[in-house]
Order: sequence, then structure tokens, then C-alpha cells
Amino acid sequence: MQKISRALISLTDKTGIENFAKELDGLGIEILSTGGTAKKLRDHGIAVKDVAEFTGFPEMLDGRVKTLHPKVHGGILAQRANPEHQKQMAAHGLQPIDLIAVNLYAFDKATADPNCSLANAIENIDIGGPTMLRAAAKNFQDITVIVDPADYPQVLTEIRQTGNTTLVTRFRLAVKVFQLTSTYDTAIAAWLTKVDVRTNPHFSGE
Repeated sequence: MQKISRALISLTDKTGIENFAKELDGLGIEILSTGGTAKKLRDHGIAVKDVAEFTGFPEMLDGRVKTLHPKVHGGILAQRANPEHQKQMAAHGLQPIDLIAVNLYAFDKATADPNCSLANAIENIDIGGPTMLRAAAKNFQDITVIVDPADYPQVLTEIRQTGNTTLVTRFRLAVKVFQLTSTYDTAIAAWLTKVDVRTNPHFSGE
């Protein structure tokens, strides 16, 4: 069984993350992170590498592009037992990412405000988060993906025991991902359906 060596953590809901990440760090697992999550972890004395340093490409477009990079998604989607995947990883200098702890921009919270503008709602639609989550969940045979802080204890217990999580746990966590992203997209579609974009000055001017 391959041991978890690298984790990517990028969270809106940071509940319990400092203890979880401190345990990962103590187990010798490299932690990649972004923005406010990276700052929070560093503030707690946890070693963190910025995703921009890992990819060699800066965050850009007001943070809209942070994790959308082949070094991130190649590291997530590569099948560990596939020789051709491993050959391509080596050829392009890609490194595996074995654990993903990600949750999403709080679209529902932002749009619960009756004064929420269309422009603000749009900026609260997460792109990179769902993309990483779906990639990790698709590759559950190799990747542990966490969207719920309630799963931190079991994941840590299993890693302490064997260096990795069980296939059963990885599959259960992957199912939670698709439940979350489905609910998330449904909420976005439901809110946008009520909007007449023609009446919004931010998007007028065709």
C-alpha cells in the first residue's frame, strides 16, 4: 500500500483544520495550501508550501485561478498502478497529491442575503474547489478526499495505523463529494433561475 506523502488543503470552512493539519505535518506529510488557509496553518506553526510555489505559477485573475494547473490535477488524477500514467508523471515533473481537504465558497450563505447582487453571487461560485473534489473522488482508488471536518478523526486514525486510508473509507468519502457538488450546483442553478440578467447594470452593455 502506498503511503500518503502529500496533502492539499484549501478551505472556506476551516473548522478543526489546525489540529488535523498539525497531525499530518507530524506524520511527515507535506502540506500544500492557498490563501487564508495557508496563513491560518502557518499561524499555528504548521509547515506549508503555497500551491503557487508547487506549480511554479502564481495565483491570478483576483484569485479565480489558483489550483487549475496540470501539476495539481495531474497529481490528483494519475493512477498509481498505471505504468503509463507514472511514465507521463515523471516526464513532466508531476508529483502525486494523495489527500485533498477542500470545501467550497459559501454560495448559499452569500445568496441568503436578500440584498445579494448578481455580481456578488457570481463571485461566490467556486470553480477550482469542485474541480479538485471531483477529480479526487473520481480517483478514489488512490486519493483520500475530505469535504466534512467530521471525517478528520477517522482519516487520521487510519493514516496512523497504515500510512493510508482504506479503500472503503476512500469510496465513502468520494460519494460524499458527489453529493456535495450536486447539491452545490443545484443551489446555484435555483438562485440564478430567479434572476433577470437584463435588469442588472453590472452585466449590461452588450
